[in-house]
Amino acid sequence: MQQTGSAGATVLRVADLAASEATRFDVMADSDVRAALAAQMGILGVRKLRFSGEIAPAGKADWRLTGVLGATVVQACVVTLEPVTTRVDEPVERLYLAEMPPEPEAAEVEMPEDDTTEALGDMIDLAAVMAEALALALPMYPRAADADLEQAQFAGPGVAPMTDEDARPFAGLKELRDKLDKKG
Repeated sequence: MQQTGSAGATVLRVADLAASEATRFDVMADSDVRAALAAQMGILGVRKLRFSGEIAPAGKADWRLTGVLGATVVQACVVTLEPVTTRVDEPVERLYLAEMPPEPEAAEVEMPEDDTTEALGDMIDLAAVMAEALALALPMYPRAADADLEQAQFAGPGVAPMTDEDARPFAGLKELRDKLDKKG
């Protein structure tokens, strides 16, 4: 992984960050890292991957990471399995808190609205943040421009296949209602 900027590495020790100013970073993944990420995410490839931004103090003990993730990814089309190339440009934000609020102790709890808050440890791993941001930014259903999804029908030998119309439970009631309206 190639790294440029004042940060110097992809894993930053929090104790080494300047408390009075932002620490800039610019991480560009090399071909080995991109291939490993593609395999880990189950996609065909990652052609380009860059993560740049800054980590700045947020209060006395907390830190805010803001950056931009840029990537070119190749995924299989969900219809044809042909390669689909997508450009990803996503803002990334994380707030690292020295003291996290206590977690609710109920049997069921709702997910918090803010998913950018994390507990502050001794290190901030820029490569891990980059990989997570890429995984979240990938298109869920990549589709080739000319991909057409045709209606599939499945049935055993000698059985008429069920269509989408057959699966609509109130279609028959509508026909019956229409017939009764015509008679009345």
